[in-house]
Amino acid sequence: MCGLMKWIVALAATLAAVAPAAAQEKYPTRPVRFVVPYAAGGSTDTLARTIGQKLSDYLGEQVVVDNRPGASGDIGMTLVARATPDGHTIVLGYIANLGIGPSLYAKMPYDPVNDFEPITQVAGASNIVVAHPSVPAKNFKEFIAYAKANPKKVNFASAGVASVGHLTGELLNNMAGIDMVHIPYKGSGQAISDLVGGHVKLMISGMASTLPHVRSGKLRGLATTGARRTPATPDLPTIAESGFPGFEASSWFGVLAPAKTPKPIITRLHADIVKSLKDPAVSQRLTNVGFELVGGTPQEFAAYIKSEIRKWEKVVKASGAKPE
Repeated sequence: MCGLMKWIVALAATLAAVAPAAAQEKYPTRPVRFVVPYAAGGSTDTLARTIGQKLSDYLGEQVVVDNRPGASGDIGMTLVARATPDGHTIVLGYIANLGIGPSLYAKMPYDPVNDFEPITQVAGASNIVVAHPSVPAKNFKEFIAYAKANPKKVNFASAGVASVGHLTGELLNNMAGIDMVHIPYKGSGQAISDLVGGHVKLMISGMASTLPHVRSGKLRGLATTGARRTPATPDLPTIAESGFPGFEASSWFGVLAPAKTPKPIITRLHADIVKSLKDPAVSQRLTNVGFELVGGTPQEFAAYIKSEIRKWEKVVKASGAKPE
């Protein structure tokens, strides 16, 4: 009996030691905040909300999209970089924040490589050049001719300084020999609203937020910015096809957590986000608005971020784009 009691005491001690560790491994224990560094209504917001809704089902906790616009996305990115690394705060990073910003700014409030744990690149997307119907151009070639004849009289909106739309517009200025005036906004939602209203003439933006206006006739699609035509707009030529061979400026998006987030949590988030992307309803909705879904590994995404920083350093220098 004495031996049995010793065994029971030892077992109880072992269970007591294991219980806290098991509790620590439980994830998530509360709603997960999914930060979007831009205002509601843009492509980044559409992507996050579509993924987040399905991700809630797999995690067993609500995924709350938290729009934190401002400073060209730096406010939201910095918030997550400084958040507790427990998996309950993640961010939908964007090419402008992770790939372009390091070359555009002498100093950033966060380090795109060292302040985050990449989880997965969720999608890539060609952008679309859209114009207000008041612009007297039915296609991209006609638009370039119009812009050349009217230097500084054509303005183009973007989601903010250092956004892909901004940099692509500056690159187009240089390659086409035109002189469009940049009008930065605090997110693409308001920029698109002003474009539809005719307050600005042109925008280079994500398809998710602009295609509905093109299809309704409120905006005119002129070209796409990728290396090839997209399934969402098969009849719309690329800029490269329209007289500028080699022109390419596509967007990409990925989910990240604060640096030092435990590896088991990163693994769990990666698996559930990839499952969300493969859900037929999610996949169909996102591909219909121009996204090309990816879902690569954390290691692949980390390597891709570094390669994009090197690529865009050359583009920024060649375009002459400067912070405003």
